[in-house]
This record gives sequence, structure tokens and C-alpha cells, in this order.
Amino acid sequence: VADLFTFRFRSQFAGFLVTLFMLVGTLPYIALQIRAVTESVRILTGSAESPATLALGFCLTLILFSILFGARHISPREKHEGLVVAIAFESLIKLLAMLTVGGFAVFGVFGGFGDMQDWLTRHPQAMEALYRPVREGPWGTLLLLSFAAAFLLPRQFHMTFTENIDPRTLSYASWAFPLFLLLLNLAIPPLLWAGTHLQVATSADYYTVGVPLGSGSPALAILAYVGGISSASAMVIVTSLALAAMCLNHMLLPASYPDPQVDVYRWVLWARRMIIGIVIMAGFFFFIALEQNQGLVQLGLISFVAVAQFLPGVVGVLFWRGANRTGFIAGLLGGAGVWFATLMLPLFEAAGFVQTEFNLQTYLGAGNIDKWGFATFWSLSVNAFLFGAVSLFTRQSEEEREAAAICVRESVAPPAGEVGIRSPEQAIELLTASLGGSAARREVDQARNDLGMAADEGRPAELRRLRDRIERNLSGLLGPQLAHVIVDARLSLNRESRSALADSVRFMEDRLERSRTRLRGLAAELDALRRYHRQVLQDLPIGVCAVSPEIKVVLWNQAMVELSGVEASPVIGGALGALSAPWDTVLAEFVAGDRRHIPRQVLVVNGHERWFSLHKAAIEDPAQAPDAAGSGLVVLVEDLTEIRVLEDELIHSERLASIGRLAAGVAHEIGNPLTGIASLAQNLRGEEDPSLMQEGVEQILEQSRRISEIVQSLLSFSRAGASEAERRPVSLKDVVDEAIRLVTLSHSGKQMDFRNQCPLEFRITGHEARLIQVFVNLLSNAVDASGPGDTVRVSACHEGAEGIRVDVEDSGTGIPPDLQERVFEPFFTTKQPGEGTGLGMPLAYNIVRDHRGHMVVHSESGRGTRVSVHFQL
Repeated sequence: VADLFTFRFRSQFAGFLVTLFMLVGTLPYIALQIRAVTESVRILTGSAESPATLALGFCLTLILFSILFGARHISPREKHEGLVVAIAFESLIKLLAMLTVGGFAVFGVFGGFGDMQDWLTRHPQAMEALYRPVREGPWGTLLLLSFAAAFLLPRQFHMTFTENIDPRTLSYASWAFPLFLLLLNLAIPPLLWAGTHLQVATSADYYTVGVPLGSGSPALAILAYVGGISSASAMVIVTSLALAAMCLNHMLLPASYPDPQVDVYRWVLWARRMIIGIVIMAGFFFFIALEQNQGLVQLGLISFVAVAQFLPGVVGVLFWRGANRTGFIAGLLGGAGVWFATLMLPLFEAAGFVQTEFNLQTYLGAGNIDKWGFATFWSLSVNAFLFGAVSLFTRQSEEEREAAAICVRESVAPPAGEVGIRSPEQAIELLTASLGGSAARREVDQARNDLGMAADEGRPAELRRLRDRIERNLSGLLGPQLAHVIVDARLSLNRESRSALADSVRFMEDRLERSRTRLRGLAAELDALRRYHRQVLQDLPIGVCAVSPEIKVVLWNQAMVELSGVEASPVIGGALGALSAPWDTVLAEFVAGDRRHIPRQVLVVNGHERWFSLHKAAIEDPAQAPDAAGSGLVVLVEDLTEIRVLEDELIHSERLASIGRLAAGVAHEIGNPLTGIASLAQNLRGEEDPSLMQEGVEQILEQSRRISEIVQSLLSFSRAGASEAERRPVSLKDVVDEAIRLVTLSHSGKQMDFRNQCPLEFRITGHEARLIQVFVNLLSNAVDASGPGDTVRVSACHEGAEGIRVDVEDSGTGIPPDLQERVFEPFFTTKQPGEGTGLGMPLAYNIVRDHRGHMVVHSESGRGTRVSVHFQL
């Protein structure tokens, strides 16, 4: 409980005050258990031995069992499953004992329900006494106190929250615990009536043992005693463990923090053991001091009223973000003062420790009111009034506001601030000064394992989560306030830095996932719409990468995972430049650049060349002005590798088709040199002049070289699409010359007048073979559209400071205006069927576009065509 209030109000003094009040308020409850056990032993044995001796032995035994169950291991953060099993077993034994004794009271004492009813009929005062507290007693007060004690007593809070492994079990406890209490109390009325009927010589507090003894059933009395002692032992053990943790965290450690050179875990372990002994012995001395002055119920109710003083604070923690530490402390001091004056002071007066004639209840003229109702009403009223009034008239600190946002359910903002470390290893170095090297490494490694975080994690949002987890873990070891002081001093936050969009999105996604079952109405509909849109983005066959204004990844869909081979989990929230190569450079430069589209980007992925098309668009924040800076971006990555391979195959097919069209000219071109070689060889057969023989050989070799050049040009042209060479500067004039030479191999090409007017100094960067393909296609189309003897002119000129325009002109038939827009469509041709594939111009256009250029067609029917090719330098 002290940890809860210390965390919420960020006050070590608040934790100290809660611990001190909880300790003082719980001592009567511990004394109650000790008295119940010792008195039960005296009743069973009829011994006159001093109860102090029995109580001391019982307390020493409890100290031993408390240490074995709750302080045996070094780390206090681990769940004590053995303790939970023991408490569960104890509860069953207690329930079995109570139901058995209750059944004995009905059937063994009265002889059955009918006989018991007859006895009640003969003794109506028994029923009247049973219902009198409901009509006249502080029934409402008892319900309120029981409600508070159900989860605020140290034992209840420890078992409900500290030892709880799965929060979902609280839903079972919400009905199982009341059912257990109902079954446990079913035996109370029959036991009360049986004790009255038998006139048992013990007080009603001990009828569970006295009724079986009075009926001659010592074995049943022993069973009842076993149930009672197991219940008392469990209560004291768990309470001492809870109080020891609070005293250690909020009293001992703040006053005497161990030196970092000391093993902090062993120091804490022995400190817990020592405090457990002190707490139990304090309960023993309280029992001795008040041995004969109060009944069991009265001692229990004193503790119940004490823990009820935390109700206003709990309400503030859960529902009031404006509550602050000053109001909480004022309220608790006021309520504790009224509690002490109305309940503890009269108790000490009855025990003879103090002698005062002051009675607050009499002083206020409320002597006729039940003291439990009076004490509860006025203590809680003063507490709540001071808590609310002081909180309203004082201000919260920044740390309190942050803690309030975490505690209040409606908080939807991510934690502010960026931690000043760059890796978990750096966190270890900084924490060593406070925890020591071994403990610092153990705590950081434990926090990393809890979060499933890699040792080389460097994302700011993840490091902030690591910092919070370290503080959370240390809170179980040192208490929340001391853990907060250490972490805040060593792993400081830059609180002026706002949460990045990527962190906010991730935080909201996590909150919505956890809250899905609690959403209702419009909120549920909006969440369903959000999930639908997100699933659409995740399932798109195109890679989607959303980037925040801080250039951090907000969205990385499944297509991006498949394209890049990088999983989404380590990417989300990280910087775009922290991706693995080549995506870090490509995406970061694309986002930072001015270009909104990159039609064909070649990347080497897993050792293979792949082609991608990149697109980006700004994501405007509707809450900002249209011209406000800081918008995010969405990047689309489209895989064009299969399309590129298909284009290469089509280019190669078109190239082979071009060779087929050139075949007749090639045969003629090769046939002439072959005829010459044959004639020269025949002449050499009868030639005897060495000089003439040498001349003939030279001519044969010249003709052979000519054939070899023709064949080599055709081979190079046909194979160029199979493997793409690196781009390099090439001479535009040489490219056009080679294209003209290939075209003139055809029969129709030999009849044309080609004029290459490109300046010799013009050079462009590109793939030479692909550029040759462009001009072969353009020149072939010009030849097909022209007649024999016509001129085809190729010229070039500068276009601005960074461009070159190349014009291919003919004086042929031209292209009708209604067909000019379709010349770049695949498989469209103006030629007769069987004379063209319709792929020449589209493939030429794609090659030019791949070289960051474009093509424009200018044509008039009957007056020729000019195709302008624009290149960037």
C-alpha cells in the first residue's frame, strides 16, 4: 500500500507516513491473532501457564516460518508460490473446521435443524439478539470497514496484488472470495446458539473450541483449534512480510542506503529478515500490554478503522488526477489523529498506560452514538475534507502530474521525455555508481529479458521503456521512491523533448490492443474501423513505409518485410537511417530529397539485382495549418523485377526480329565478300609472281575482316539484352553510327541516305547496347516509312544546361494525328499484318525512360515524322 501512494504522490514522506500508520494500526490485529491462539490453548488444556510464555513460543515459531516462506531467497521480486499454496491450504482447513464444528452444533448439540428450530421457538431472545445489530447496531459502519479491510489490510493487499501472477484471476476472486466468506460464516449462528444452549464457560469469541469441549468431543475441538491456529499463523506471516517490505523500502533504506561496494541483494535480504522479527515481536509486546483489556472483535475493528483511512487516498489515486501529496498527507494525518483520539487513547487508558479525562466523543456531545460509527465517520470525514481542500488549494509537481496520468485509467498520452542513454550497456555503467557493478548489470539484464529487448537496442522509445522497467523492478527491491530517485539521477530524462509521432502511435496501438474488450459503442466502432484500415495497409501487395516528422518509422507493412527481409518489430519507432543496407541509404536519401518518384531504382538485395519503383507523398496533420512544417511521409515501394525481366525478354525478342528483317541484306552483304574471296583464291592458284600473290592474300584478309565485322555486330546486337553492362559515358555519334551500320545491312536500308549530324563531343551516360537498340528501332521505322533514295537525318543539340535533344527525321508518309498518341502502346503498329510486332517504339520508350529521358513524336501525314529523344546529362 505504501508503494502505491509513494509512486502516485512521488513523496518519500508519504510512504514513511503510510508505513508508520499501517504498522501502528495493524499491531492490534496481530495481537488479536496471538491472543486467539494462546487463549485457545489454555481452554483446550485447562492449563494455568502464563499466556506470555505460550505467546512468545508462538511468535518465535512464526518468525522462523515467515523467513522460510517469504525471506529465504535473495530477490524479493519473485513470487512466493509456496506461500500462496500454503495460504490456500490453510483457508481450506479453516473452512473445513468451521463447517464441521457448525454441523456438529446443529446435529450434535441440537439433534438436527428441526430441534434447533424448536429451541429457537422456545428462546425468542436468541433470534432477537441475532437481529438486533442489524436494526440498532453500526451495520453500515461494519460493512464499510469490512469493504476497506478486504483489500487494504497488509495481508489482503499482499495476497491480492503482490503475489498475484495473473491479473485475470481478480475476476475469479471477485466472486470466489465473497462465497468463501459466506460459507465460513454459515457456522456462526448455530455455534452461537449451541454455546448459549450448553452455557459454555468461555466467552463467545472461543465458542468454536468451547462447544465441542462442552459436548465431550475433544477431537473436534482439536480440529477447530488447528483451523484457528492455521488461520492466525497465515495472517501473521503474510502481514509481517508485507509490513517488512514497507518498513524496508520507506524507513530503513531511505535512512541507511548500503554502500555500492556491498552486495545490495544480501543486505536487503538480511534487513527483511530482521524487520520481520521486529514486526512480530512488536505485536507480541502489544499483546502483553493489552492482554486483559479488549476482546478479539474490538481489536480487529481498531485495525479496520485504521486501514479505512487510506480509502480517500485510493479514490484519489484511481479517479482524481488533481490530488497531490500535500492534500494526501494532510488528510491522513487528520484521520489518524481522530482515530487515535477515539480508539487508541481509550484503549491505552483502559490498560493503565495513560490517565486523561478527555473523551472526544463525549466532548462533541455524541455519547449516545456507537463508538465505531462515531470513530469511522469523523476520522474519514476529517481525512476526506483535508485531502480534498488542501489538494484544491495547492499545486502538483510535474512528477505528480506524470504519475497521475499513469494511474488514471483515462490517460492516453505516452510518457514524456527522452532518456539520455544510447544503449543498455551505458545504462549499466551509469547505475553502477548507485547499485554496484554486479547489481546494475543484473537489473538491466533482467529488465531487458522482461521486455524481450536485444543487448544492442538503440531506439529512444525502447530505451525509455527499458528505463521505466528498471525503475519498476527496482521498486520491488528498494521501494518506488528510492528507485525513482536512483533512476532519475542516473538515467535522467530530457522532459522538454516531446514524444515522437512513432512513439505515440506505438503507445496508442498497445493501449488499444489491451483495451479492446472494454470498448463499447462509438469507441468500439472506431476501433474496428481503425483495425480494418490498418489491415488494408498491412495486406497491400506494395510495400508501405510511413515516416514521422522525426524521420522515424511509423508503419512497415508485410510487403516491406518480404521485399527487404527486415522484420517490422525492430524497425517500428527506429530511425529510417538505422535500417540495414541498402535500404538505409536509399530510403533516407529519397525521403530527404526533392524527387517524389524514382521510376526504376536498382538495388542489390541478397546478392541479386532487383528493380524498384519508389513514390512518396506528404501526410498532412489536420490539426495543423496547411503550410505548417513537420508533416510525415508515406513511401511506396513497388517491386518491378519481374516486369524488368519481362521487358528484357521482349527487347531481346524484338532484337531477334530485327535481325530476321535484316537477314536478306546480311546474306547479300556477306555474299559479295565471299564471291571476291573465291575469285582471288582461284587467281592465286596459277599466280607465280610473289608480289601479286601477296597482294591477293591481303585482299582476301580484308574481305574476311569485313565478314567478321558484320557477323560480330549481329552477335553483339542479338546478345545485348542477356546481360546488362554498367552505365558509362558513351559517344552519341558512335552510337548512331553503329545503329546506321546495322540498319544498312537490310535490303531497304541500303537504299536510304543516312546522315549522322550529331557533334562528336556529345556524350551521354548509359548502356551502349540499349541506346543502339533505341536508334535501330527509330531508324528502322524511318526506313519503313520512306521510299528508296530518301534521306534519314539524325541531329543533336543542347537543350538547356543539363540536357541533349536528338532528332530522328524522315520524309516519309507520316502518322495520322488520331494515331500519334498510341505509338508508344505495346503491340500497336501502323504497318501491315506480319510486317511489325508493335514492340519497337514501346521498348525504345522504356529504355529512354530508364535513362531518365523521354520521347516526343512530331508528324504530319505525307510530310514525314520527327522523333525527338530528350536525355539528361
